[in-house]
Amino acid sequence: MAPPLIVLGVGRSGTTLLRVMLDRNSELAVPYETFFVPQLAHRHGRRPKLAEFLDDLGRLRTLYDWGVTPEDVWPHLREGMTTTEAIRAIFETYAERQGKPRWGDKTPLYMQQLPLLERLFPDAIWVHLVRDGRDAALSFLELPAGFAGKTWAHPRTVAQFAARWRTEIRAARRLGRHAGERYLELRYEDLVAEPERELRRVCEHASLRWEPGMLDHTRISDAANMPEHRNLAQPPTPGLRDWRSQMSREDALSFEEVAGDVLRSAGYELLDPGVGYPTRRGRAELARFAALSRSWNTTAAAYQRSPLWRRSHPPLG
Repeated sequence: MAPPLIVLGVGRSGTTLLRVMLDRNSELAVPYETFFVPQLAHRHGRRPKLAEFLDDLGRLRTLYDWGVTPEDVWPHLREGMTTTEAIRAIFETYAERQGKPRWGDKTPLYMQQLPLLERLFPDAIWVHLVRDGRDAALSFLELPAGFAGKTWAHPRTVAQFAARWRTEIRAARRLGRHAGERYLELRYEDLVAEPERELRRVCEHASLRWEPGMLDHTRISDAANMPEHRNLAQPPTPGLRDWRSQMSREDALSFEEVAGDVLRSAGYELLDPGVGYPTRRGRAELARFAALSRSWNTTAAAYQRSPLWRRSHPPLG
């Protein structure tokens, strides 16, 4: 099977828009955010016991929402396979049900799990979508606290979101240096302004056939029914968020203090380009985020390996 295509991007950077466009391609099935990959990888080590692996599949809300059962995945499994192969089998089952030969993924929370993803999918094609972090902050900070992406690290200020934005973009670029030609970076603003041009770039990068239907916004995605993605029901529109008119100067400068160097490297303008970024205050915010991230990821991995995981994930269906 052809290598998977994995969309990377900080939350609220337009990755759902790109995912919907790619999923319209007749060769590629890209489901909504999956969440289960690190859980299964942490729970099953290098080689899963198939009975336990199938039992866990029956507890995953994502698969239940897909209408995929453990019995559907079973024909794709075999004794002695690695956990990587078993996880791929889930995606292959989903793609098969969509009548497509190839699968992808788009889950922004995986930006904290990139070394794990690269180990699991060493042949993956990566597409990293970058959006001006100040616009992404405006979008993120207006979400209610319960939405996915706001369930850990809880950025509540522009500076806190800037620490997440900078950290995750730099992590994706480190992965890109390792992946070489398998990695492509593009900007959300370019995707919205010239969608055909940018999608053709992605198709060439991923060895996908270009299809005009990828731009057909009348083919409404199920994600458009979600309040946080309501804009998917209309053509891509520049300027839905504009930090220049919607963000205070104080907040814009606080973002630059943390992430001005990455804004500059991505080609975005700065209010104060003469400052060396990150500033001392910015470095303190980054250190806070790094400590919180380490603590959260360590706790999450331990929980996913423990019996508590099954207790809190009862069988579905």
